[in-house]
Amino acid sequence: MADKPVPLTPEGREKLQKELDYLVSVKRPEVAEAIHSAKEEGDISENSAYDAAKEQQAFIEGRILQIEQMLKNAAIIETQAWTGVVVLGSKVKVVEKGSKDEEDYQIVGPAEADPAKGRISNESPVGRALMGKKKGDQVVVKTPAGERQLKLIEVK
Repeated sequence: MADKPVPLTPEGREKLQKELDYLVSVKRPEVAEAIHSAKEEGDISENSAYDAAKEQQAFIEGRILQIEQMLKNAAIIETQAWTGVVVLGSKVKVVEKGSKDEEDYQIVGPAEADPAKGRISNESPVGRALMGKKKGDQVVVKTPAGERQLKLIEVK
């Protein structure tokens, strides 16, 4: 992941920056204090509070490095003039064949994907199938749950 561009929407970049700021200014000092307190208890060889704090510190430092790397390599997806074609950052509405239920998605890069919130990666099966398509197009998507036929009914 060292030099690979990380596609992010402006909102996604802001969210990562806020998480980074929180980890650096709040969580890192909290964990440092927890480690310091645990050390003051004496023998750290069998000190579970010390071990837990060190594990938390490793997790936080790893996440900080991960976010810094993503932000360093961010390729910000700017809102483009509406072309009617699905691109990174597009908001789409689809309906599955045989269903009347509409599904809303925003196509984002993998770092921002959150399917529970309707944010799907351009690298996911549905995201890949929709990229480059326009209103009225139909796509067949192979997912782990089986094949889906989707009709694109709106692109924003």
